[in-house]
Amino acid sequence: MPKNKGKGGKNRKRGKNEADDEKRELVFKEDGQEYAQVLRMLGNGRCEAMCIDGTKRLSHIRGKMHKKVWIAAGDIILVGLRDYQDDKADVILKYMPDEARLLKAYGELPENTRLNEGITGGLDDEDEGAGSDYIEFEDEDIDKI
Repeated sequence: MPKNKGKGGKNRKRGKNEADDEKRELVFKEDGQEYAQVLRMLGNGRCEAMCIDGTKRLSHIRGKMHKKVWIAAGDIILVGLRDYQDDKADVILKYMPDEARLLKAYGELPENTRLNEGITGGLDDEDEGAGSDYIEFEDEDIDKI
């Protein structure tokens, strides 16, 4: 039996040349498009996103991005609006964290948009102690134990 020396088969080798590490040009929205933040992933190539205009839309991840660009809750995305369905949209682009910060700095995103953390997780300074499951210990408490 020949010994396996590689790290995978033909499908791994096929996707070798796709390197998105380089800087890409920042894409702004056009008419028929809107910025949105992912609220939750639904599976089957869909997610629920809150658009900047205040509408919650069911967004479909296009086939070019499916299984290549990983989208999680809290990510900033660009969605294409549908003329015939206002409650549905198509995900066109996922912004990297540094691109989302640039959009916020340019004034494209509102100031109250939270970028770095997911919608459901994370602790805020305003919510300190409000129903959190975390316990803070002082140094004196540790000495007593």
